Amino acid sequence: MQIPGHPRVEIVVPVKNEENDLGPNIRRLREFLDTAFPFPAEVCIADNGSTDATYEIGTLLAAELPGVRVVRLEQSGRGRALKQVWSASTAEVLAYMDVDLSTNLNALLPLVAPLLAGHSDVAIGTRLAKSSRVVRRPKREFISRSYNLLLRATLSAHFSDAQCGFKAIRADVARELLPLVEDTSWFFDTELLVLAEQAGLRIHEIPVDWVDDLDSRVAIAKTVGEDLRGIARLMRDVGRGRVDLEPIRQKYGRPRILDPRTAMAARVLRFCAVGVLSTAAYALLYLVLRQGMPAQVANLMALLITAVGNTALNRRVTFGVRGIEGRWRHHLRGLVTFGIGWSLTAASLWLLHTAVAAPHQAVEITVLTIANLAATVVRFSLFQAWVFDDNAPTIPTFEPPAVLENTRSN
Repeated sequence: MQIPGHPRVEIVVPVKNEENDLGPNIRRLREFLDTAFPFPAEVCIADNGSTDATYEIGTLLAAELPGVRVVRLEQSGRGRALKQVWSASTAEVLAYMDVDLSTNLNALLPLVAPLLAGHSDVAIGTRLAKSSRVVRRPKREFISRSYNLLLRATLSAHFSDAQCGFKAIRADVARELLPLVEDTSWFFDTELLVLAEQAGLRIHEIPVDWVDDLDSRVAIAKTVGEDLRGIARLMRDVGRGRVDLEPIRQKYGRPRILDPRTAMAARVLRFCAVGVLSTAAYALLYLVLRQGMPAQVANLMALLITAVGNTALNRRVTFGVRGIEGRWRHHLRGLVTFGIGWSLTAASLWLLHTAVAAPHQAVEITVLTIANLAATVVRFSLFQAWVFDDNAPTIPTFEPPAVLENTRSN
């Protein structure tokens, strides 16, 4: 039985050309809400561009069943339908599910409860949890898992299942987040979740029981292409700070709680990984440039080129600095650390050529690699205490052992 006075939930069912499934599944959903769901809930059938009798059936259902309404959009697109209905809704929690009801309806209350309680901002069903019970074709399973792995690799996503058609969001959060979501089709879900995560919102996941719809109309090849383009756009926009998430982060964001020792260890590991890539690139460039340049000139050019890439990678990967703000200041300060690194490698080359008249290039590379590794502590200390610290003074004060010790103790 429904308990009067509790927050309302609106469940949107986006449909396109679903005249066969719409009637029985909406009746089934409405019956579940009336008999087994404890909060007042409405159902909105969002018809986006149907060319069959879907809208007419939806209109009849809305007239027949209390708590059911229908909205007609002339343009197709699941994301477009969700964005329009959610933006106009007066409910406290907004949810959506696929019309085939592939997800067991018993998962609805666990989905929305954390949002109604204010514990979480977004909630998603996941078919990839160990406790989920899923019946689906191997091809779809492979595509789904590959897609979510791709999101982790490219957008650092931590949610497990971006594409499950069973999600909910608090209405106050949706009002802030929806204007930033550009996609109007299948990538809408992914974009919404990535932006929510980037803004520091809490995403609650629940394992679901899910049965594959054998009559699915999704064009897999087309959808994959759209998803890849969407990922590339998000990487560009988020990476360059084109999406202003700061107001949402300030209002709703929850900062991650990290053990300082774990955070420092992770930062050092990321710095070392970037350093390995930079050192390999430096050695390759030096060998190429050395064919037509003196050793010192080749060393200077190779260091300068790799220094720019090293600063950019450490800015984003190691220290998590995104957007264009402060970028040039960070690169200028990075060039100072380049100057220190260059002086160490130049001095090592000078000492080598003083001791040996014509050293073999392999010996040069070995000496320069050792000098570069010796400069790593210097670079990390300066990156940590000065380069990416916008409150640091213009001129660095460098004390290698003290800086590292203070960093570990903070």
